[in-house]
Amino acid sequence: MELRTADFDYDLPESFIAQEPLEPRDAARLMVLHREDGRIEHRIFREIGEYLRPHDVLVLNQTRVLPARLFARKESGGRAEILLLRRLDEQSWECLVGGKGLKAGRRLLLSEALEATILEEKEGALRIVRFSSPLTPELLFRLGQVPLPPYIHRPLHDPERYQTVYARQPGSAAAPTAGLHFTPRLLQELQAQGIHLAYITLHIGLDTFAPVTEDRPTEHKIHTEWCEVDEVAVETIRAARAQGGRVIAVGTTSVRALESAATESGELQPYRGDTSLFILPGYRFKVVEAMITNFHLPRSTLLMLVSAFAGRERILSAYEEAKRHQYRFYSFGDAMLIL
Repeated sequence: MELRTADFDYDLPESFIAQEPLEPRDAARLMVLHREDGRIEHRIFREIGEYLRPHDVLVLNQTRVLPARLFARKESGGRAEILLLRRLDEQSWECLVGGKGLKAGRRLLLSEALEATILEEKEGALRIVRFSSPLTPELLFRLGQVPLPPYIHRPLHDPERYQTVYARQPGSAAAPTAGLHFTPRLLQELQAQGIHLAYITLHIGLDTFAPVTEDRPTEHKIHTEWCEVDEVAVETIRAARAQGGRVIAVGTTSVRALESAATESGELQPYRGDTSLFILPGYRFKVVEAMITNFHLPRSTLLMLVSAFAGRERILSAYEEAKRHQYRFYSFGDAMLIL
């Protein structure tokens, strides 16, 4: 049967959308979904170790969210806003640019020492922008703000709460939110339990929040993101598998990176580069055997990915169960462990 985007729709009243993170991080609720029989359990995230076994490996996305929201002035004095999406070279970025009359050739002033020139207009507010000097992490942390998803309407008092505790590699426009539930103590406890940790990097673009607008998901152009699965991660995963451990992806970003690095025969190899892998129902997973994820937006590519892993009807049924039990949805919401 042909897939329709409407098959991945569900109703979510706004009151279910978490506006701020819980404290402590691992106090979030955890829905455990067993794929084999559809059984659901309701737990707390810090209890996740009860479902993990020695030699299992958690694959964590160590990307760090950039302070990618920059405020600028036009030469005329009017205001503009730049949202960095993807670095193209040393000084050029793909950006969303907000403001009137921002056509190719226009200059924007960000500080006394930094200006930007619009090189190319793309669809909507998308622009290719060249900055007068490289946007180093130090410069960005001085000038920029961490962007929050469009459905979060409250300011975040501590920007670190939109970073995982293991975020090391700056480059994302959004956080790998499944990882927000881990604390340093919980990770230490899991390692003491014999569970391995493998770190990959996938820099997330804002398209992760965009719903699929085409009637057929197969017609949707998936966003391209840069990822790296290095030799250390590959060896950690291979060793865990050799000892009977399961590969447990923390978040859909880890899923995309791992599956992008797999050969057709299922062998995991080091990979560094862009991925535009679009995982839809019918996809045959080559590496990932379980995943930790949050509750995703209707009609989103992420909801389609988890549906490919656990079955569309089973996922949508689990989401209805989550609403009945008052789970919190989206980036700052609760978590799901799919086994």
